[in-house]
Amino acid sequence: QVQLVESGGGLVQPGGSLRLSCVASGTIFNIVAMGWYRQAPGKQRELVATITSGGSTNYADSVKGRFTSSRDNAKRTVYLEMNSLKPEDTAVYYCNVRAYSGNYWGQGTQVTVSS
Repeated sequence: QVQLVESGGGLVQPGGSLRLSCVASGTIFNIVAMGWYRQAPGKQRELVATITSGGSTNYADSVKGRFTSSRDNAKRTVYLEMNSLKPEDTAVYYCNVRAYSGNYWGQGTQVTVSS
């Protein structure tokens, strides 16, 4: 059974930073990409950042220059470093793994940016 376990969410003031982590466990064949999506109340889930096995990254325009995604293939872990956080970054952040064996999601971690 595949599990994605996220950590690192919380409450932070505007301008602050957080680092999210996601560890994948279970049988996953040929990971193509790992990444992060988010969903704010009343809005659709949207892509935040993805990173391929080769290290290529893709970011939403709204987070470019502020967020950085990285991964440790050996540990099957993906990270999201979030800086200069804004209230509009408030959302539940979901880890995603796209692989030949399937498309997997974590349970989500809440990020709240508020003074």
